[in-house]
Formats: sequence, structure tokens, C-alpha cells
Amino acid sequence: QVQLVQSGGGLVQAGGSLRLSCAASGSIFSINTMAWYRQAPGKQRELVALITSGGSTNYAESVKGRFTISRDNAKKTVYLQMNSLKPEDTADYYCNADIVKCRFCSGEAFWGQGTQVTVSS
Repeated sequence: QVQLVQSGGGLVQAGGSLRLSCAASGSIFSINTMAWYRQAPGKQRELVALITSGGSTNYAESVKGRFTISRDNAKKTVYLQMNSLKPEDTADYYCNADIVKCRFCSGEAFWGQGTQVTVSS
């Protein structure tokens, strides 16, 4: 069984910072791209940031310069450091990982359980 377990999140004032973590566990051979998505009430889930196995990153325009995605391959963990938070960053945040479970297996997408981030004005 492969699991992604998220931690972090909560309530913060505008301008504040939060850090999200997402740790993968279980039968894992390797992890390809890891990413963070978010879904605000009444809106579709959107990609916030992603990081490849080689460390290349990509960000949504709305978070560039404020959020930083990173990963610790030894810990099978991806992080999202969120600075200068705005009320419009309020959403449920989900981690996602493309996980390969065996040497000749294809990657499969797994999701974390989600964590709420609320930014008050």
C-alpha cells in the first residue's frame, strides 16, 4: 500500500507563512514528479507547483515568488513553503506524486488526504 500523508496548514493572517509537508510511504521503488494542488470553495482544483525527480520546478503564476516547492528524496517527502500569504490562497491543498512501485512498473498517481489553509485579511 502506498500512502501520502500531509501535515501542516491551518489559519494564518495575510502576509504570514505556512509550510506544508507530504510524506510517501509503502511499497515504493521510485518517485517521479511530486506536486501540490489546491481547490478553493466553488472552484476547480488547480496546480500550484511541481518538482521533478531531478529537481526542476514549475509554479502557477499566482504563487511565483511567494511559494517554494522542495523535496527530500531520502525521506520521500515534498514540501511547500508558502510566504506572503494572501486571502486568495485560502483553499484545501493536496499533494500528488507519480509513484513507481517496482522496477518495471509504470508510474501511478497518488494523492494526499488534503489540508486546509485559511488566510485571514
